[in-house]
Amino acid sequence: MDDSQEILAVLCNCPDDVCAQSLAQGLVEAGLAACVNQLPPVQSVYRWQGRTEIAMEVPLLVKTTRSRYPALQAWLVARHPYDVPEIVAWPISIGLPAYLQWVHHSVSGTTP
Repeated sequence: MDDSQEILAVLCNCPDDVCAQSLAQGLVEAGLAACVNQLPPVQSVYRWQGRTEIAMEVPLLVKTTRSRYPALQAWLVARHPYDVPEIVAWPISIGLPAYLQWVHHSVSGTTP
């Protein structure tokens, strides 16, 4: 598998369940993600505009490929309510080959 086909896990926090559900469904329907897990709410502590903030957020765990990541990031930035949404990705170095192929085929529009 070349680098563009590398599978990524992407984390994006949302302000609430409604936003998380909307973004998750939209990413899958747009073909930018094979799967999005909406995780239980978490309490986040962070600095924003010189102040310490504490907020409940709903994390999304998104599976995509490196080649689809730029479009996924642009899509999220355009639709996310935060000025600077958390969108971070890391490569999945190992996993069930059939699952990794499914992710690739799901976002590339090809069939196995």
